[in-house]
Amino acid sequence: MNAATQTLRLPRAGERPSFDAVVAEQLDAVYRYLVYLTGDRAAAEDLAAETFEKAFRSWRRFDPRRGAPRTWLCSIARGVAVDWFRAETRRRRREEQFARDEPAADFGDGLPGPLEAALRELAPGEREVIALRILLDLDGPSVARVLGISNTACSTRLSRALKRLEELTDDVDR
Repeated sequence: MNAATQTLRLPRAGERPSFDAVVAEQLDAVYRYLVYLTGDRAAAEDLAAETFEKAFRSWRRFDPRRGAPRTWLCSIARGVAVDWFRAETRRRRREEQFARDEPAADFGDGLPGPLEAALRELAPGEREVIALRILLDLDGPSVARVLGISNTACSTRLSRALKRLEELTDDVDR
C-alpha cells in the first residue's frame, strides 16, 4: 500500500485517523456550523481557523473511542464561538463607551484630509485594530492580546480594515 492510499483510507472503528484527514473531511461541516452560530461568514472563517488551530494543539488528546472527530471539533468550535460572542460584547461596549465619551475624537489629527475622512468612515473596531497596529506600532500578538482575540483573527481583522480603508481612499480620489 503506498502513502497516498494509506492517507485516504478510512480508519476502522476506534482507530485514530490522521489530523490532515480529519481536517479535509470536517472543515466544511465545522465552517457551516460556525456560520449558523454567528450568522457572519467572515467571523465563521476566523473562528474555523481558530477551531482547527486549537484542535491541532490538542490532537494528541483526541480519543476516537470517546466520540467522532466531527463531534470533538464541533465542541471546540462551540467554545471558540462562545468566547467570540463574549469578546464581541465587550468590544461593542468599549466602542459605545468611547463614542459617548469622545464624540469628536480626532483619530486622524494631522493626517491628509482624504485619509482622515476615510478613517472616520471605518467602524470603530476597524479603527481600533489600525490604531493599535499602525499608529501605536504594536506587534500582531500584542494587538491580539489587547483585543482579546487570536493572532489569526487579529491578522484577518487588520487585513480587512486596511482593505476597507484603501477602498474608502480610492472612492475619495475619484
